[in-house]
Amino acid sequence: MKILPTDFDGQSIRRVYDEDSETWWFSVVDVVQVLTQQVDNLTARKYWNQLKLRLNREGSQLVTNCHQLKMEATDGKQRLTDVATAETLLRLVQSIPSPKAEPIKLWLAKVGYERMQEMADPALSLNRARETWQQYGRSDKWIQQRMTGQETRNKLTDYWSEHDIKAGQEFAILTNIIHQEWTGLSVKAHKQAKGLSSHNLRDHMTEAELIFTALAELSTRQIAQSVDATGMTENKNAAQAGGRIARQARRQLEDQTGQSVVTGENYLKPPAAIKSTKLVSKK
Repeated sequence: MKILPTDFDGQSIRRVYDEDSETWWFSVVDVVQVLTQQVDNLTARKYWNQLKLRLNREGSQLVTNCHQLKMEATDGKQRLTDVATAETLLRLVQSIPSPKAEPIKLWLAKVGYERMQEMADPALSLNRARETWQQYGRSDKWIQQRMTGQETRNKLTDYWSEHDIKAGQEFAILTNIIHQEWTGLSVKAHKQAKGLSSHNLRDHMTEAELIFTALAELSTRQIAQSVDATGMTENKNAAQAGGRIARQARRQLEDQTGQSVVTGENYLKPPAAIKSTKLVSKK
């Protein structure tokens, strides 16, 4: 996941983009702070806690639709924070009397519009991503592989969308199956091995990891297409088969080089000080 704080009327609102589920998640407390015009985050959190109690008593589904993700708090520590999608927040705004209600509705809609722009013109998204990775010191070779892998990923999710797979949880389930098959690790376990929390795993993969991820997802799509896989059961089978192809290729390379493809390396530090941890994936 990519943590991308943004600004509304001079106030920071924390947000996270989950590429696996292709969903924006926003900090509810930050939005509440804007709506209630509280001077500090603590007061806004108390307001939100009281509002949650009231909404639950009223039988509202709004609180149920909220989730928790780790985000950087005001003290600099990563803490679990209530988050919600733009759709849920648009409904939540109606529960809070505020002169900021309409402006923040427009702001949330703008976030959705920017995403639609990127879908209509993928070059916009690619250019923004390239600039971000360059700022973080990634090499041109790494960036090219990351972008190629993303294109492969997009073709796979397009296929899923057209064959009765829902964006969000079902995308994430199939993605995890593919990853487990080729690496021997779940996405969560691989992130833990790299010392990542809310970061996007692919943004911290080595060149080899990116290549094998792309191979697994390319194989999955082509296998699914060959049998016209539709629905979760059939696409799970294709995901397992595609992942196995990449696993076999990984094992052959590791046997030849004596080096593990799946590693604990990350880009949390400058390239010269990248953490390197030996990681033995399950055979």
